[in-house]
Amino acid sequence: MIERDDLLIAGAWTAPLGDAPATLDVVDPATDQVVGRVPAGSVADVDAAVRAAAAAFPAWSQVSMAERVALVERIRAGVEERREELAGLLTLQMGTPITFARQAQLGVALADLDEIVKAGRDYAAEESIGGALVVREPAGVVAAITPWNFPLHQIALKVGAALVAGCTVVLKPSELTPLDAYVFAEIVQAAGVPAGVFNLVPGDGPVTGEALVAHPLVDVVTLTGSVRAGARVAELAARTVKKVTLELGGKSAGIVLDDADLETVVPQAVGGCFANSGQICAALTRLLVPEHLLEEVERLAADAAAGWVPGPPSDPATKLGPQASRRQQRIVQDYIRAGVAEGARLIVGGTETIAGGAGTGGPGAYVTPTVFSRVRPEMTIAREEIFGPVLSIMSYATEDEAVAIANDSEYGLSGGVWSADPARALAVARRLRTGMVSVNGAGLNVAAPFGGYRRSGVGRECGRYGIEEFLETKTVVGLPEAIA
Repeated sequence: MIERDDLLIAGAWTAPLGDAPATLDVVDPATDQVVGRVPAGSVADVDAAVRAAAAAFPAWSQVSMAERVALVERIRAGVEERREELAGLLTLQMGTPITFARQAQLGVALADLDEIVKAGRDYAAEESIGGALVVREPAGVVAAITPWNFPLHQIALKVGAALVAGCTVVLKPSELTPLDAYVFAEIVQAAGVPAGVFNLVPGDGPVTGEALVAHPLVDVVTLTGSVRAGARVAELAARTVKKVTLELGGKSAGIVLDDADLETVVPQAVGGCFANSGQICAALTRLLVPEHLLEEVERLAADAAAGWVPGPPSDPATKLGPQASRRQQRIVQDYIRAGVAEGARLIVGGTETIAGGAGTGGPGAYVTPTVFSRVRPEMTIAREEIFGPVLSIMSYATEDEAVAIANDSEYGLSGGVWSADPARALAVARRLRTGMVSVNGAGLNVAAPFGGYRRSGVGRECGRYGIEEFLETKTVVGLPEAIA
């Protein structure tokens, strides 16, 4: 049992305010056991943290970019040093398989910090335009609200970019996964961050999160979460006209063109959908295939799905762990029922309760990996984000129809195209209304901008683009050319 009874405010580990502070239980979704407990920050705790960040901002914003980059380099070294501990906490809190935690969850967090450091070193904060001096300067106090599906990745992205930009931060991690945030906070402290520049206040959304977003001294809000949460953040932030960055949901489509190598593509597509138990916002959960190839794709998808056997997440051989919570398990199973009820063809999987293998201590929040075919665009499973190991295969007659189906969504986060001809794939990629398109299964590039169109969000993260979300632009006119 991991118990923390403190918050990080103004450079010190501080007891929550109030006589009977609320707490949050951390539950292992593979066993249903409570494995941790942390404070739930109150409105008063949020106020103290934001005021500490506001007080620290004037001095921190004047620290040179080189010094800020050096701090983030030290944070990166601290994450590397404690990576095994962090991986174990991610597995414990959300059930992500330990091998995936080590390779992907930790790997992408470290890569995030590497690219932020590179971008900070190369960043030009000033330029001259027609005799005017244009200056990009820190925006102020940042409220960073992070999700449970890639907790450390999102903390590294938001905090790393904000610190390099010269902002101060109050971090509220997901109530499901706060333990790794405590380790990250210890790493930041050990790296030598000045008091008040980084603050940690865990808590829930309705109390802690809303108090943070609505606080008048917060200048920027960055959230990764659901569309519902993003809409609420936008509503609250609008009352004081805060700058907002939102990375929300997705219902992304992967288009398989008729010249693609199905033996390679289909297992790749299934794996991309099932990784992290399907809890990836950019996952290609709609697989669009030519009608005449549908039966072959169904066969290959069933074969590939058979390799995704649920197991205890602490086992290095496990590929598929539980959903992050019992609530998420129920949501995913309800979507599977909707797919069956609306007439989609169930290729593999379903809603039966399954255990995660020997050693899990019980059934846990597991979902059977599921593949549907003959999914029509109007079906619920083709339109709503499921966030579980559920793949919807859809057929098309022409390339134009495939693009139309892919773009027929309220979301626009990601997309994919498979083809033997890269130029043909690029032509289709240009037609997709999404923030990112993967060609032939290429992975995430954390130096390039990441974010979505429409209900998938506002703004961009990663590298230089992520840093710029935490900057304001100032124009100075009337200076002598020699000074400007």
